[in-house]
Amino acid sequence: MNKECIDIVEPIDVVEEQRKEPAALDKRLVFIMAIACALSVANLYYIQPLLAIMGQEFAVSANQMGFIATMGQIGYACGLLFIIPLGDKYNQRKLIVGMLIAVTLALVFMASAPSIMLITVASFLVGVATVVPQLIIPYAASLASARERGQVVGTVMSGLLIGILLARTISGLVAAHSGWRAMYWIAAAMMVVLAILMRFLLPSDKAKKGDMSYPRLLSSLWGLVREEPVLREVMLFGAMAFAAFSAFWVALSFLLATPPYHFGSEVAGLFGLVGVAGALAASFVGKFADRRDPRAANGLALVIVLLAFVCMWLTGQWLFGLIIGTILLDLGTQANQISSQARIYSMRPEARNRLNTAYMFFYFVGGSLGSLLGTLGWSLARWNGVCAVASLMLLIALGFYALNTRKMRMYLQSRT
Repeated sequence: MNKECIDIVEPIDVVEEQRKEPAALDKRLVFIMAIACALSVANLYYIQPLLAIMGQEFAVSANQMGFIATMGQIGYACGLLFIIPLGDKYNQRKLIVGMLIAVTLALVFMASAPSIMLITVASFLVGVATVVPQLIIPYAASLASARERGQVVGTVMSGLLIGILLARTISGLVAAHSGWRAMYWIAAAMMVVLAILMRFLLPSDKAKKGDMSYPRLLSSLWGLVREEPVLREVMLFGAMAFAAFSAFWVALSFLLATPPYHFGSEVAGLFGLVGVAGALAASFVGKFADRRDPRAANGLALVIVLLAFVCMWLTGQWLFGLIIGTILLDLGTQANQISSQARIYSMRPEARNRLNTAYMFFYFVGGSLGSLLGTLGWSLARWNGVCAVASLMLLIALGFYALNTRKMRMYLQSRT
């Protein structure tokens, strides 16, 4: 699609924002928000390499420890559903600082919990309060002008993905030297510092968010999904891409433990460092979404993720094949996420947090499905089964992309 066509079909909200031509967002502020996303999202992922150590301390089974990690994910989903919509009603800076204080308390609870039952509760609370990045990202989008929104979202999202990828490696190293509780005390201290920085460095958001009650905010989520075909489309793209991503990570440690590798779990954690290369390309993806058709960026990203699995399917018996595939996987997943969020943030400025809630909730549903199907694929056909399951989900997304192209073009034209 050429540039002229893109201009014709841009949503009315985007055109109106471009006419206002707000000043470019300070790059230092964007960098600070990216760091805030990295540090805060890491709280949810520190636990993964610590499960074995925690299980030994409390003498519980691997299944019980896995349930503790699952409770963190459930808490995160609850936070997405019940907290993020508040960003469309209340001062976002205060909400971000308040949630950083909340996650600090949850981390202290986690670090000092004396029993496995209390640790399970603490894991859930950490998950609920870790939704800070999903408040920061739409806030960054609202501060940015339409012409730079994709790049800003891409940069902030790169912080999010880097935080996810490095959290496992860092917590494993800290626990090896100082014990698992030390990681949560350190995380709590970092959240205190981050709360202070966010209070003084984020611009105040004094615009009135409307008088919609909290129950109406929640009930309006379904209305947004029903009324916005763009939102429904990116929900599917995001769910399928993250499902494939999760299938890979849930099966990777199994693959590395088998011939010809015979590696331990620490090597699987180090693959997070490999994925950083893909995350660092996020700002370039954002620029592409700003200057080209962001829907085309979605399609390209899905193709990249599919190529990653084809590469790992054909060359997974060699380490270099896995490394190349991991880089492509993280690049494609990140590109799809940035393109999708750039699209939804240009739709309804007054509902950005609720749009993000609907999108991210379905995104993590897809991730849960991918973890389940990835494990099933491994049990049925080992690595071939994992790659087959992931490829099938990506083909579903690409098939929908192709079939929905004409309908989406007509919808965008109708909004001009």
